[in-house]
Amino acid sequence: MTISATFSSHGKILMSPPRKSYSKQPVYCKSIYMSKSSSVELFNQYRMSTNSNKFQCSARALEIENKSSTKFHLDDIIESQQFDRETLSAIFEVAREMEKIEKKSMGRSEILKGYLMATLFYEPSTRTRLSFESAMKRLGGEVLTTENAREFSSAAKGETLEDTIRTVEGYSDIIVMRHFESGAARRAASTASIPIINAGDGPGQHPTQALLDVYTIEREIRKLDGIKVALVGDLAYGRTVRSLAHLLAKYQDVKIYFVSPDVVKMKDDIKDYLTSMGVQWEESADLIEVASKCDVVYQTRIQRERFGERVDLYEEARGKYIVDMSIVNAMQKHAVVMHPLPRLDEITVDVDADPRAAYFRQAKNGLYIRMALLKLLLLGW
Repeated sequence: MTISATFSSHGKILMSPPRKSYSKQPVYCKSIYMSKSSSVELFNQYRMSTNSNKFQCSARALEIENKSSTKFHLDDIIESQQFDRETLSAIFEVAREMEKIEKKSMGRSEILKGYLMATLFYEPSTRTRLSFESAMKRLGGEVLTTENAREFSSAAKGETLEDTIRTVEGYSDIIVMRHFESGAARRAASTASIPIINAGDGPGQHPTQALLDVYTIEREIRKLDGIKVALVGDLAYGRTVRSLAHLLAKYQDVKIYFVSPDVVKMKDDIKDYLTSMGVQWEESADLIEVASKCDVVYQTRIQRERFGERVDLYEEARGKYIVDMSIVNAMQKHAVVMHPLPRLDEITVDVDADPRAAYFRQAKNGLYIRMALLKLLLLGW
């Protein structure tokens, strides 16, 4: 394997990240901000291994003197558990840079010029797919897209996911995939030699949504430690709340309230995980009481598509918990209402005018987070 490196004018070593090859566990390799005089020491301390074409970093390289910050190389975005606090803070820093790009230079950059992103969506999507495509175009890249791959791709002919991924990676530099089966993104990442971004896999996870949610909470509340968050609605099948719970567990003194109809209560795996991480959680049936205590009320849609033929269960769950002005008026002045969208009737439209309604700002933050992730996966730090 050949590794190329050049110096920036600030003394940063710029390394071309290697393309993936598997057997696959997420690998995070660190590049270090340092003076030019330390460059020889850095390269002496890095070890390269070509076993399975995997790129490995020596732990000794992390102890170099005069480093001012440490950054991580990302292979894929598959699940919320792959991030720690340091990585989250670094991603948010890049997202703030992307926001500046979006607000200046007519909203465009050319840093990803020549790169192609394939959006492979087996389930319908508006916000996630369009925000990824907007993110890529605002960074100068191009997009290949299929909106309903389940019906309008070779999957309808019986092609396996693995064969689809092997084909599409030949046309693109990165794949953003939404799939109806939990675990599909991990299967895709195990197959592909280019980065895979999980844009939602059935009732499993939606890590980029969780990243933009935490980014939004930090921007709105001005802190992440010591917050109280109410997760409301479809907690059994809601991949957004599952992913968000994993990320909130990275922070200190967080308390999570679960408010949901009985048929869509939060599953035990998330409760057990939070308990193992020392995160307080509590189930409640009283939304107005919980809302009065929380910094964030995170409402979700009861997902008709997850109930199959059990329309009776869907109707039982739908409409039980609605955020209207009575809920908002009970909230603290600094608190916010969030929602991953789309909404049906679980947040009334009169809430939109209240400054605590953060869900459209939340959606816009998704653009900055996804610009940041595309930049990091394709170019590194």
